[in-house]
Amino acid sequence: MTLALLFSPHGSQSVGMGRELAERSPAAAAAFAEADATLGWSVSEACWSGPAERLDDTRQTQPCLLTTSVAAFRALVAAADPAPAVVAGHSVGEYAALVAAGVLELPAALRLVSRRAELMAGAGEGGMAAVLGLDRDAVQAVVDGLARPTELVVANDNAPGQVVVSGRTDELDAVEAAMRAAGARRVMRLPVSGPFHSPLMAGVAEELAMAFEDETWRDARVPVMSNVSAESVTDATRIRALLAEQVRSPVEWVRCVRSMVESGVDTMIECGAGAALVGMVRRIAPDVTTATVADAATLDGAIDLLGQRVTA
Repeated sequence: MTLALLFSPHGSQSVGMGRELAERSPAAAAAFAEADATLGWSVSEACWSGPAERLDDTRQTQPCLLTTSVAAFRALVAAADPAPAVVAGHSVGEYAALVAAGVLELPAALRLVSRRAELMAGAGEGGMAAVLGLDRDAVQAVVDGLARPTELVVANDNAPGQVVVSGRTDELDAVEAAMRAAGARRVMRLPVSGPFHSPLMAGVAEELAMAFEDETWRDARVPVMSNVSAESVTDATRIRALLAEQVRSPVEWVRCVRSMVESGVDTMIECGAGAALVGMVRRIAPDVTTATVADAATLDGAIDLLGQRVTA
């Protein structure tokens, strides 16, 4: 078995996330307690009790997702001590991957993600839309055919037939008909507060790079797959540079998954809220064995899978 651990993206949040894990695992409970103490507000309460409107505020969402993913990871480590060959997270999930790889301590990651969320929430007018039923090249062709200048870009290449575009609100409104004419089954506006992973986030990237200076970074104990370059990285300086660019660059998730598979990964376990990444992986690389760690039942399933795969 060659294992990758994955960490959940923005949009995975739901009220109650992580509660069962904290009740089951002292290691998971400790992650929530650490987050509460670090940030000075109750991350655990926001995750476990909501309400949904609070949890969907990106300033709350991002630290809550980070904490839930790290709690899930720690619960899995305490129960099964997995030995991943690589770790990868999607967008904000990449910060959880860095904690898992030993690049950042959880308090440092929480401070950075909180700053990231604050900056992104105030980044200005714009948004994102998922285009379903078209591959990346087809979506890019529609974007390339728009009247210039345009700031609309492909922001997330999530899976075949699931591509996200990002830009100004008027551009998102205008492009929907063109995407449908090109064959899209659906164009769905996402509940986010800005044009994330686009050049419109350049100011956020610069501010984040400055915030990075205040924290301690270490070389990764386990290679981290970069959203920006789809390469596995261990050097702390390179990780920092790519992570600053991530907020204004496309999330190359399809390339990330294919790169991991090409390196020999045959099993992927998503740690966090839900199973969004596992769903993407099944469409990108259907032969990969997948599991999640999101609650007590899925934790048991992942433990069983690791035991079966180790002895197989």
